[in-house]
Amino acid sequence: QVQLVESGGGSVQSGGSLRLSCAASGYTYSNYCMGWFRQASGKDRESIATINRYGGTGYADSVKGRFTISRDNAKNMLYLQMNSLKPEDTAMYYCARGRGAYCVQGFGDWGQGTQVTVSS
Repeated sequence: QVQLVESGGGSVQSGGSLRLSCAASGYTYSNYCMGWFRQASGKDRESIATINRYGGTGYADSVKGRFTISRDNAKNMLYLQMNSLKPEDTAMYYCARGRGAYCVQGFGDWGQGTQVTVSS
């Protein structure tokens, strides 16, 4: 079955950096869109970065220019490099698998999440 396991979260001061990783298994990783989502306390989950099967990426305006999504198909890994972190980036971050090659098809499988806390 599909498994997505995030790692790399933690506590960092404003302006700092973190790199999140997501290890995928149980399916042909390279065939699918992947994405990073986050959910802050009391707020809805939001999509922040996506990457399709062909390497095309998309970002939420709130993270554009600061976060970079990437994938390593040989290792079945997804990454999120987060720079210039702000307190408003504090949230639980989730890795997700798309329903197909393109991210417009939506997402159907989720990891357990990794917490990111940014202090001012």
